[in-house]
Amino acid sequence: MKFRAKIVDAACLNHFTRVSATIAKLAKTCTLRISPQKLNFIVSDKAASGGVSMWCELEQENFFSEFQMEGVSAENNAIYLELLSENLSRALKTAQNARALKIKLTNKHFPCLTVSIELLSVSSSSRIVTHDIPVKVIPRKLWKDLQEPTVPVSDVSIYLPVLKTMKSIVEKMKNISNHLTLSGTRLSILICCMKTFPCSTSSRLSPRPPCSPGAMCLHGHAHLSILLLFPP
Repeated sequence: MKFRAKIVDAACLNHFTRVSATIAKLAKTCTLRISPQKLNFIVSDKAASGGVSMWCELEQENFFSEFQMEGVSAENNAIYLELLSENLSRALKTAQNARALKIKLTNKHFPCLTVSIELLSVSSSSRIVTHDIPVKVIPRKLWKDLQEPTVPVSDVSIYLPVLKTMKSIVEKMKNISNHLTLSGTRLSILICCMKTFPCSTSSRLSPRPPCSPGAMCLHGHAHLSILLLFPP
């Protein structure tokens, strides 16, 4: 198995860092799936124990200027690695204002995901900061437990507004209650509502033009602590 990738675009590096930080807030451990076209971060805690399941998909061509990988075999051209989410997030925190970021799979007496960050010093010369993140290679027989979840067909789909706006609303509402009701309509209106005794408050957002006629409205309840995990 081989894996080597490089990010040089500042916006891509910032986005990759924020994805990693979000995953670290959601779960202690995660699975990194590496394939020729995509990177996937997978969290598959059992829902019965109050855990979170997640499937995060990143198109490698949207992030990496260089990308090379060889999976376990030609028929199963993928690599599955288990790692501590916080280790990757901490390593990427040092990549702010970096010139380049390199990630590769190495063997230093044990499997590692080696993150090398090229930073500019005060004298304009570059210096390299390296993090070795221990990983566990997941055997092929366990891959079946880490497949993309099946999402049921939805009655209403709504594109969220800019997450910074969404988070600002949620942060203000957390002073009233711990739970929020989200309502979506076929007129493409998202309503964030919170009701307590003796008051209630709501915000109406229209992220996209109407997707279909009618005003049918569906409701869902969310815990504010989960919504606040997503970065702006």
